[in-house]
Parts: sequence; structure tokens; C-alpha cells
Amino acid sequence: MIAILMAASAAFAFNIVVTPFLIRALRARGIGQLIRDDGPFAHPHAAKAGTPTMGGIAIVGGVVLGYAFAHLRTDELKFARTGLLMMALIVGLAVVGFVDDYLGVRKGRNLGLRKRGKTAGQLLVAGVFAFVALEWVGVSTKLSFTRSTLTDLTTVGWFVVAVLIVYGSSNAVNLTDGMDGLAAGSATLVFMAFTIIGFWQFRHPEIYGIDPAMAVDLSVVSAALAGACAGFLWWNAAPAQIFMGDTGSLALGGAMAGLALLGGTVLLLPILGGLYVVETLSVIAQVVSFRGFHRRVLRMAPIHHHFEVGGWPETTVIVRLWLFAGACVALGLGLFYANFIRIPGVIE
Repeated sequence: MIAILMAASAAFAFNIVVTPFLIRALRARGIGQLIRDDGPFAHPHAAKAGTPTMGGIAIVGGVVLGYAFAHLRTDELKFARTGLLMMALIVGLAVVGFVDDYLGVRKGRNLGLRKRGKTAGQLLVAGVFAFVALEWVGVSTKLSFTRSTLTDLTTVGWFVVAVLIVYGSSNAVNLTDGMDGLAAGSATLVFMAFTIIGFWQFRHPEIYGIDPAMAVDLSVVSAALAGACAGFLWWNAAPAQIFMGDTGSLALGGAMAGLALLGGTVLLLPILGGLYVVETLSVIAQVVSFRGFHRRVLRMAPIHHHFEVGGWPETTVIVRLWLFAGACVALGLGLFYANFIRIPGVIE
């Protein structure tokens, strides 16, 4: 437990202290956010142009520091394969996001990598992660909710599912990152939930079938992610002084997928990350409706812009979606615990 608190505290402190220096460095180099051409200009978004982006550098740096710092306290906590693989996944997707952010700034428009290039980068990182998880970590290939007891996907099936989940989750958080603090705040809640889940699996390895050392290391990674997001939120909350950019959003989304895949909670992920599911579905519904029927189901997609264009103040949208994200996390943790104690009629 102390190691988990150390990871969260170190990551939080790093982002509180280092982010202002990163803001100044990015401003000095003219690395600022470029606003969508079709954005809601009736609202304050146009004024955000030029706000430093690539803040995900601080988030990822805080996560790596927090994870390493937690292992310095005692020899009892070992670097486990799950934690090391998570670090590789987070850094790998952050690199893809960084390239996208950098090219977007360099080209002077709100587009960085071409879709094919960005997708290829994400799939490459996801593919390497899935392969290493199978061959080095020895992850269970069974489809799982809170325990690896469901249908066995086989090695090939799990590999395909893992790649799709990492790709989908990283893009889902990326879509949600459109308002000050929305992604950082909601991600903090999700990672706090994964911290609890990892610790619970560590305490009850006989039930969850996960090596205790690997489970607790996932909990440490989750704590570092939660602390880093909370520390970054200090500077990213409205009015934001810095944006995480794709550097941060791709890394955070991929981290959620990695924690679920390695921790055996794949089917629980859509509930814990319910906000990201809704945001993604809103974009899909808008595209299908417009291309197929030439009608819009929303004023603007993703759905947070729909509410904003409808007249809600940005801070109102953010807080209400945080509340929704919190409700999803609470539901997910409730189902996780219900499965643990086997509540009749809830989860058998």
C-alpha cells in the first residue's frame, strides 16, 4: 500500500512542479494548440489557439518517475513484467502522439500525421504489446469480466482482440480530449479504480489467478497514472494553461486498455470507461447519420461539443461529464465487488 501511495504522490508532485517549466518551454518554441476549423467559434474555443500543447510529455514523465520511485523504497516490491510492459505501451503510444502533435504544429494546422500513418503507429505499438503479453508475460487468453473464467479466445484470437482494444481505447480518450480538463479529470477516476482492482487482485490471488507480484505492479502503474493525471489537471483545468495533446491522450487510452488486458478485466473496461464509450458512439452515430441520411443526430460531435453548442457553458459540460464518468467508475467497481462476494441475482 505504501508503494502505491508513493507512486501516486511522486507522479502528482512531478506534474505540479514540472508542468509550469514545460509550459514556458513550449511557449518559447511556439508550440501551441491549433483549433479545429469547424469548431464552435460562438464559444471560447477560438481564444484557446496558441495554448501550449504536448502536455502529455509531463504526464508520461510523471508516470515513469512514479513507477520507478515506488520500487526504490524496498526490495519487497519487484519490477514485474506486467509493469514494465505497461511502461513500454504508455511510452510507445506517447511517441506516436508526439509525432502527430509535432507535425500538426509544424504544418500550422490542426492535423498532424495522416490517418494511415497514425493508425499504423498505433497498431504497431498495440501489436508489439499483445505479442509480448502473450510470449513474455504469459497473460491468460480467456475472455474475462473480473476473472479469467469465460471463453478461451486462443492465442490468435486474444492477440486480435488486444490490438483492437488498445487501438479503440486510445482513440476513444483522444476523442474525449476536447475540453479543458475533461480527459484528465475522467482518466484520474478510471485509474483510481484500476488501482483498487489491482490491489484487490494482489490480496486475493487464489480467486483471480494472477501472480500477486504482477497484480500489485499493475496497481502501482495505475496509481502513478492517477497521480500524474491529477497533477496535470491542476494546470489543465479551465481555463487550461496547457493541453495534453495526442501525446497524452493516446498514452492514457492505451494504458486503460493495457491494464484491463493484463489484469483480466477486459469486459469491465467499457463500464469503467463509460464516458469514452459514449463519446466514441456519438462520433460514429454522427458520421453514419450524415453520410447515410445527410442528417445530423447531434449539433456537433463528439457529444461534449453538442452540449456546448446547445448553450451549456464549458465548465458545466465538463463537470457534468465528470459526474457521469464517476458514476460509470462506481458502477464498475460495484460490479467488480459483487462478483467477488457472489451476490445472488447480480453476478453468478
